Amino acid sequence: MRFPLSLRFGFGFAVLFLGFLLTTFTSKAQSGPLLRELVMRTDTTRYQLSRNTVAVQGEQNLYFYYRQEDETAELEVYPLQPRIPLRLVRSADFTLLDSLTVSPNGQFYRAKVRFKELSAVQFLRFTFTQRADSAGRPALTQTVNLLPVTRTTLELRPADTDLYVGEEKVFELSTNNVKNIRAGADWTKGQDIDYRITQEKGILRLHVLPNNLGNRILTVRPQTERPFLTDNNRRVSYALPTIRQEFTVKASRLRFLNVDKKEITIDDISQRKGVELILDNGRTFELRRTYRIEEQEEAGGALIAELFMRQYLTNDRVLCWLRVYNTHRLTDSYLYIKENDQAKYITNLNISPKTTVTTVSVRHRGGDWVNSTNVNPGETVDVRLEGVSLQRARFHFEDVQIVPSDSSVRTDAVVVYRVQIPLTIDKKRITIYNVGQPTGYNLSVREFQRPHPLDFVSVTFGEAPRPVTRLNGPVLYDRTVRDVVFSFNSNGIDSDKQLYGKQYLTFDIRTQNSKGELIEMRTVDNIVICPGDNSVRAAFYQDKQCQVGNISLNSLLNARKTYDLDDWSTMIVTVRHTAGQYQEAGFSQKLELVLQRRVKFDIDVSFPGAY
Repeated sequence: MRFPLSLRFGFGFAVLFLGFLLTTFTSKAQSGPLLRELVMRTDTTRYQLSRNTVAVQGEQNLYFYYRQEDETAELEVYPLQPRIPLRLVRSADFTLLDSLTVSPNGQFYRAKVRFKELSAVQFLRFTFTQRADSAGRPALTQTVNLLPVTRTTLELRPADTDLYVGEEKVFELSTNNVKNIRAGADWTKGQDIDYRITQEKGILRLHVLPNNLGNRILTVRPQTERPFLTDNNRRVSYALPTIRQEFTVKASRLRFLNVDKKEITIDDISQRKGVELILDNGRTFELRRTYRIEEQEEAGGALIAELFMRQYLTNDRVLCWLRVYNTHRLTDSYLYIKENDQAKYITNLNISPKTTVTTVSVRHRGGDWVNSTNVNPGETVDVRLEGVSLQRARFHFEDVQIVPSDSSVRTDAVVVYRVQIPLTIDKKRITIYNVGQPTGYNLSVREFQRPHPLDFVSVTFGEAPRPVTRLNGPVLYDRTVRDVVFSFNSNGIDSDKQLYGKQYLTFDIRTQNSKGELIEMRTVDNIVICPGDNSVRAAFYQDKQCQVGNISLNSLLNARKTYDLDDWSTMIVTVRHTAGQYQEAGFSQKLELVLQRRVKFDIDVSFPGAY
């Protein structure tokens, strides 16, 4: 049998295309040397992978200095195989402004990137890939670790060097990079002058608290969030030069009285009944008497709290009732204990409102903060709680593990936790507790619902079942098609490392005759395929909507069944993910089955004889 020229050409092209696909899918990417050199420019500075590297935890990193959080850099990439196209994998840590383009001489590639929040990003890297070539070289991947470093300065220039024992004093620190100075709420202990560094609204402050009289040296050892290089760019360091400042520590003008509790919460009990407090004996205190506490030494200040003296203790202290009426922070000022509007002593403590959570937001890996509290089994997310007086709270997430993280934040207004959701979690809601009491907020557990490649869908039309992803292009079939049956491998959806959840499929069915005229068209949507028993979440996917058994094409066709179609008729079935069920684009696969009929011709040829 001889085919027309167009049919033979189409068949040959299909064979070549199938060979290309087999070569593409059987080749695997390998990690190996891919780059001959990498050059990165920021402003007027040039950094090379062959010269500007430093070892961090046993791995070489290409370092570069930055001045802005969103620093822009130009890349020149020199591959070992310049003739094969090179690709830079996208990342959430930078934006690719100009894609990799080959230079005019073809020796290197050029691109431009803009980084994001360099002072906070962790594990910054470039990943380059190069596909396999026709000579048999495998696809290659190479990762270049990046280390952003910055020059940070920190200075203390006090206008007044007089301090008083027991009185906290606050100085403003001068720096060229506030975000890079490590701040904290904890005081140093056991020094002549204890200190702590805080940062609020872009202002860096040094809090000092003298303990001993006389000329004393304050020694501050500041740390940075992002490192800098020392020893001719050979060593990474986070420790800034030590700040030493001499102060004259004097006796307090008003005697400072220590209290046994530094944190008091305003609630109904503390306002009406009061909080039991132990205070240093002021010598002039009278039992069964109430003293007024204000924030200013002069008369006429706002009432912060009241002290009622109950009884003296044997250790030269006095037991009191403290009734609070207004908030106060240690950093605001001292508290003055007054008798008849005259200040007699000073003290200090935090008086905070009751811990209240007002907003909960979630950030998934590589994403931004969202107000939705939906989380998925097996993933690790950052949870941000916003509210009032959160620094003293002790939050707990029901049946969820909190993962220690360098990016954790804890202030009175915001706390951030990194939590890991178990794969086998059996709750729909994860309650957030504070000191054992529900906060009124929770995380909602939602099953993954992501489109899986359609290799779990198989089709048979007279032969063994084959995945629909392997049927690319028209399929010529020269026998009677009794039926076209679609089957589903439910165990091929979820794996130990990747969860996809329920698969919502739509089948677009179309039959046409040999002339291309439409015979019948059907659309069957929302066919639900649930992951099988191999999934750790199998018990949670159970649903009466889940497809059980195969799908027969003949059961869906009304006009003409598959076995009634004429020669050279075509059945076109498109299997695709139902778009409205996913937040990302799904997959689609087209099956085109042509009913081919073999034709045999008997031709008699005669030639006229010669005269």
